[in-house]
Amino acid sequence: MQVAIVLYPGFTSLDVLGPYEVLGRLPDTEVVFVAEKPGLVVNDLKSLSIEAVATPADVTTPDVVLVGGGPGQVEQMSNDALLDWLRTADRTSRWTTAVCTGTFLLAAAGVLEGRRATTHWAGLDQLAGFGAIPSKQRVVVDGHYATAAGVSAGIDMALTLGGLIAGDDVAQTVQLIIEYAPEPPYAAGSLDSAPADVVERARRVLAS
Repeated sequence: MQVAIVLYPGFTSLDVLGPYEVLGRLPDTEVVFVAEKPGLVVNDLKSLSIEAVATPADVTTPDVVLVGGGPGQVEQMSNDALLDWLRTADRTSRWTTAVCTGTFLLAAAGVLEGRRATTHWAGLDQLAGFGAIPSKQRVVVDGHYATAAGVSAGIDMALTLGGLIAGDDVAQTVQLIIEYAPEPPYAAGSLDSAPADVVERARRVLAS
């Protein structure tokens, strides 16, 4: 199975590395980082780079397509070459997936029309403008599309995919290997649980 993970300047690291850590451990799986040009692609914090070894033209029929989010996603929404590749890859993919605001790239490509999907809470309401049906669920599976809410939800989505692709036993084995058993020190991980002042502070940070 080939998993193609899309990179672009300004991607959010955990959006892609969380799913990579899970999907890359599934049996008989090859993960390929894809970007417009081969080479290092820098993240949104400008402090970490991942090397893309292939261009979209090199990866024509991936079994799984994964697009992460990040501030750089806004510019990519007008990248016709990327959007065309997403549409083409989607025709033959077993799964077309996105994490966080990466969902907007799938929506811009037109593949989520009439589909339930999720994204980061700050942009969820905007999905409807692209013909998708916004969902507040952390992970949404609709047909062969899987989308995850913000950043860390990509791990949950990847484990969900792992179960659907390789079986629950395999997915649980991967979960144990990476010791994914979150016990955060705060209950501020969602709009429903975060204190009001924290929500307002987060909105200001995201808008800056």
